[in-house]
Amino acid sequence: MQRVGTVAELSAPEPKRVTPNMSQVTSVSQLSDVRPTDWAFQALQSLVERYGCIAGYPDRTFRGNRATTRYEFAAGLNACLNRINELIAASTADLVKKEDLNTLQKLQEQFATELAALRGRVDALEARATTLERQQFSTTTKLTGNVFFNLTGAFPTGDITAERNPATPGNAIAPPVRQGGARIPSRVLRGQPNITFSYYAFLNLNTSFTGRDQLVTQLVSGNGNSPANQLVSAGFFNSWGTPFLDQTGVLTTGSVSVRELFYSFPVNNSVRIAFGPRLNFYRYFDQNRFTFFLTGAGSFNSNGSTLSNAVDRGSGAVVIWNITPQLRFTTAYLGENTEFLNPAAGFNTSSDPARGLFRATNTISAELAYSPTPSFNFRFLYTRSNLNPTAAGFIGGSPGEPVPYGYVDDGFGGALQESASDAFIANFDWLITPRFGVFGRYSYGRTDVNPVNPVRAGGDVRVQSFQVGLGFPDLGKKGALGVISFVMPYDYIGGREFLLSGGGDGGTQYDLELSYFYPLSPNVAIVPSFYTIFNANNFNSNSTVFIGNIRTQFTF
Repeated sequence: MQRVGTVAELSAPEPKRVTPNMSQVTSVSQLSDVRPTDWAFQALQSLVERYGCIAGYPDRTFRGNRATTRYEFAAGLNACLNRINELIAASTADLVKKEDLNTLQKLQEQFATELAALRGRVDALEARATTLERQQFSTTTKLTGNVFFNLTGAFPTGDITAERNPATPGNAIAPPVRQGGARIPSRVLRGQPNITFSYYAFLNLNTSFTGRDQLVTQLVSGNGNSPANQLVSAGFFNSWGTPFLDQTGVLTTGSVSVRELFYSFPVNNSVRIAFGPRLNFYRYFDQNRFTFFLTGAGSFNSNGSTLSNAVDRGSGAVVIWNITPQLRFTTAYLGENTEFLNPAAGFNTSSDPARGLFRATNTISAELAYSPTPSFNFRFLYTRSNLNPTAAGFIGGSPGEPVPYGYVDDGFGGALQESASDAFIANFDWLITPRFGVFGRYSYGRTDVNPVNPVRAGGDVRVQSFQVGLGFPDLGKKGALGVISFVMPYDYIGGREFLLSGGGDGGTQYDLELSYFYPLSPNVAIVPSFYTIFNANNFNSNSTVFIGNIRTQFTF
């Protein structure tokens, strides 16, 4: 670029970026892109040498391959004005010479337009910085959240038989009773439930002290109760036909509870540890790109294995070891401490001094995940559980996996002691093309039956489940996801005589789910889902149940 000889000849192009991290020099005589004979050079030299108010770069240029722009001159002039104002404000005005003030006035007149533009930009930046400071929750904490609205209806094509207590037929949690010499669990008929409209919400506080660690606090509130819960057998509350995000999630409708609370930090570049009083099992285990509850198959029976985990949230620790970029090993110990379970009923046992962290219902889990390519993931999970009986002396209900859900007694209505169980789960997802993928999951579980009555022989309950499905990323729009999922949630292959609920009449239930995640914007999505339940509650005699859900979700 041709150089100019006077300040008046300088053009005023848009300012260019300068590299902020280059070290600076403070003598104008070192700047090679302003000629020493220029009036501007003489003015800068006089001011800078006396007051040290403008800087250049070590290569002795403002930008060594071009002339100084008027905006660059204005920036330097502004620096000198600020410096001299500082001296005057500090009562050292005698250090400022009158002729320098005259020079500054002349420069201000010649660069009035550029100074005004520069100060306008500075004011705008300061306003934005002030806004950010005012809106930021703290210097180390980031606030995010999710809110979900659910419109849900369940439509059985006839009455549904469910194993429940006849004294409380509307209660999907109270265990049934054994009837007569045949010891058949009590049954009730359930009819058409009403359509519901509900909400569920997460509020996440993510705090970092070093930039690599994380303290996570997740608060939850909700009032959901899916219509399908009016049809399920006892213990199967929030299972088939219930969208995961259509739940209450707290002890009392509309209250607020701590859902997750843990601290995680890196040990080194490949190992990370998380520990805390309330860790979420599903944050670390049995994940799948097509069954993630926010975007994929979203019912309780489809977004993860039905045979895990006895501890949804628990106290303890998780270790994640990235052995190679393709191979990851995760292990955890968790003592049951789930936000929606009532301590008065004997839950949240890890914080109960009568049982504590190690005598409570607890799980030890280990998962090996192999991802040879970004498009294919395979995971193998093993969980060993120690299951405390309920207040009635039964194994099962919400913290009963891998039973799962239903209740187990000694086969005669009698109580059980603590029981051990094992669950084995294989899970894969494969994105065959950018717009089509397949996924699947197979689970096997075994639970010991240890009667309190020494006359009863005991035994075990063995159960399997499987899931297969198709995924359609970017279906209709970038970021959308269509999913078809087919699940056999629980097929009892041994120990049906110990099932107080869940065994049905010997049938096998199947769930078919269609879901479509459609983002309206980066922060708002509509998610319609449709479920068809065959042989509900494992009764071959039960009619088919159709369930529809429309979810609107907001992310901030």
